[in-house]
Amino acid sequence: MKYLLTLWCLCFSFAADAAATFPDGTPIDPWFECHDKIDPALLGERFVVTDYGVVRDSTLVQTAALQAVIDLAAEQGGVVVIPEGVFLSGALFFRPGTHLHVERGGVLKGSDDISDFPVVDTRIEGQSLRYFAALVNADGIDGFTMSGEGTIDGNGARYWRSFWLRREVNPACTNMDELRPRLVYISNSKNVQLQDLTLCNSPFWTTHIYRSEFMRLLDLRILAPAEPVRAPSSDAVDLDACSNVLIRGCYMSVNDDAVALKGGKGPWADSDPTNGGNYNIIIEDCTYGYCHSCLTCGSEAIHCRNIVLRRCRVDRADRLLWLKMRPDTPQHYEHILVEEVSGNAHSFLFVMPWTQFFDLKGREDIPLSQASHVTMRHIDLACDTFFDVVQADDQYRLSDFTFRNLRIRARDISCSRDFIPRFCWSDVDLRQQ
Repeated sequence: MKYLLTLWCLCFSFAADAAATFPDGTPIDPWFECHDKIDPALLGERFVVTDYGVVRDSTLVQTAALQAVIDLAAEQGGVVVIPEGVFLSGALFFRPGTHLHVERGGVLKGSDDISDFPVVDTRIEGQSLRYFAALVNADGIDGFTMSGEGTIDGNGARYWRSFWLRREVNPACTNMDELRPRLVYISNSKNVQLQDLTLCNSPFWTTHIYRSEFMRLLDLRILAPAEPVRAPSSDAVDLDACSNVLIRGCYMSVNDDAVALKGGKGPWADSDPTNGGNYNIIIEDCTYGYCHSCLTCGSEAIHCRNIVLRRCRVDRADRLLWLKMRPDTPQHYEHILVEEVSGNAHSFLFVMPWTQFFDLKGREDIPLSQASHVTMRHIDLACDTFFDVVQADDQYRLSDFTFRNLRIRARDISCSRDFIPRFCWSDVDLRQQ
């Protein structure tokens, strides 16, 4: 009885600590404890698009008519409603006072003609530049909701095929050489909630959020295929210089990273005011299908702190945690916690130099990159490779790692960790399979 009481106290203490503080010990804002869904009926008048001249025709691009409904809703405040049916569109721009609700059976589908997406001032791959708008765009909004049991479909197949054909002709082509839009782009906003929707088949990144805070992504299904045509760079969620973000209860299966932390790239990225770090991010109670990584720092990131991935189930991910160490960019990934994860992945931890499109832009020294205070605990995982970590002292430094209470079944259980100072190793059960 005394043993059980002690065990219960320890478990309770661990749960309380985990719930109360971020990895660096600072308190978690009570905002993270609210998972309530927003009732669109409370957000203002409903503007059902078919009441304003938009027709149910899956072959007709109706960008102008849909945008007119959004602009009308902005004047009065309210919710733009996509009812049952398929509605084809180019880039749409949501204004302050507007929201989007896609009803069950409703599909907002992106045009597969890039000319339906204007070139605008935006953000892509750690750079602020001119590029194509997304299908759904929201900038500078305090209080924006995307909801419903319907679907936002990027209609990406034509873009994907074109990308791979271009790669055959020019293997060095970049993501931006192939002209394609993102699915959702939210920037300079706060108090935003995305809930219940299916976001699928994005031509490029699926959900890109830049310089925004107090964002909740709840019970989304984010999908892009790995076969028969691979959807290139179809990241589920890209957080780009964001803070206070909750991703909860989502299913993510895409042909790239599931959650990727961005923020800037280049040898002087940390001095560019358009760049920034990601702080206070919690990803919990999610399920992962195929993806390149469940959680990735980089490749365009300068500072990530207080990042938590917990209580998740993984199936067929290439990597559980991926730290992309870019030798042409100053980086610091710190106070990262991965805990209470089960399932299978190719690699448990993956840390290697990321040299794709390496460019020091005339800088003579290599900017300092480091990852520190990384904790992985209470994990039960089957994988091919346990410790996919390369020592590269000339490019980055690793320190203060903690592995605790791990049950790992792997083909390769080797772990050369002597080059990582202050590596805490406790109750790690490695079994070769």
